[in-house]
Formats: sequence, C-alpha cells, structure tokens
Amino acid sequence: MAVYFHEEDLPEGVLAPGPIAIDTETMGLITPRDRLCLVQISDGGGDEHLVRFAKDSNFAAPNLKAVLADPSRLKLYHFARFDLAAIEHYLGVEASPVFCTKIASKMTRTYTDRHGLKNLVQELLGEDISKQQQSSDWGADQINEAQREYAASDVRFLHRLKAVLEVRLEREGRTQMAQACFDFLPTRARLDLAGWAEHDIFSHM
Repeated sequence: MAVYFHEEDLPEGVLAPGPIAIDTETMGLITPRDRLCLVQISDGGGDEHLVRFAKDSNFAAPNLKAVLADPSRLKLYHFARFDLAAIEHYLGVEASPVFCTKIASKMTRTYTDRHGLKNLVQELLGEDISKQQQSSDWGADQINEAQREYAASDVRFLHRLKAVLEVRLEREGRTQMAQACFDFLPTRARLDLAGWAEHDIFSHM
C-alpha cells in the first residue's frame, strides 16, 4: 500500500479499471469562495493518489478530468454532494455515476445519527482512522505527511464500505430508493452552486 503525490494532474494509466473512490480537500465549505486544493483517488487496490492544485492553478488536469468524467466508472464518495460541487466548479466535469456511503448509511443505519466516515469505518470494518488533520491548511505550499495520510484515508475504505452497505440496502429493501438519490446528487450539487444550498426546493415553504 502506498500514497502517491502528484502536482496538477493524475499520471496516465495509474488506475485499474472499475469503480474509483474520490474525495476532495478545499480551503473551506463555501465552494465558490474556498478553492479546491486536493483531489484524492483510489481504485481499491491498496494505493491512493493525491493530486494537489496550486493557488494559481488553471485546473487543466486532462488525465484527471478524463477519469472523473468517464461514465463507465462508478465513483464512490462519502458525502458526494460536496465533492461533486467542488469538482464541477473547479474542474468543469460531472464526476458521476455516484455511490455515496453517507446516504447509504443514513438509509440503513437508522439506529444511529452518527454517519461520519470515522464512525462507518469503526463499526462496519473494525478499523480506526484519524480525523486530526480535517481542519488543516490545505492551501499551504507544502502538504505534510500527516495531511497526506489523512487525505489518503478518506478514500482508502470506500470500496469496502460500499460492499457492506449494498448488502444492507438490499436487506432493508432500499436499493432502488438509494439509487434514485445517487442519481439526483449531481443536480443537488448544481443547486448548491446556484444558490439553493440551504433551501429545500421540495418543501411547501
């Protein structure tokens, strides 16, 4: 298992075919204001790839964009809504189709309100991950080893979590409903970018 660090683009041909786990690190939670700093990718084979973008980046990244926009590759996320918005806003591609472990957790683990990645990894996989670097400065000139390990861990477990959560969705008869939610996520991300982040357009009010 290794963590590979790249500047401005993903090298060609480093990912095996099939689903890929995706995550992003930004300067904050307001996508148009808080720039994209890092995209993490794993094909589930044991390696993680981190692509860092500088402050003055033009986000060209042709290899990364080709992978993210590939409609034949399922993309695994934890809280896809945020990552999809960041990727579309800065890289200009829709990174779908989608499986979101947070949504799958909320639809199956209804006995708890703890749906963070750390909680899922602990309960479903029996492993522990550190969230110590969650609020660190991702726009710094240098990304330290602790930040790299944190970023890599955000995609390291998503393939295994998907396998467990798919079984639970099927068991509870919620697979089709979950898929409909996943299919809507790119549109939900665009609504966020367009100004409807805090407003439920389906509500009566």
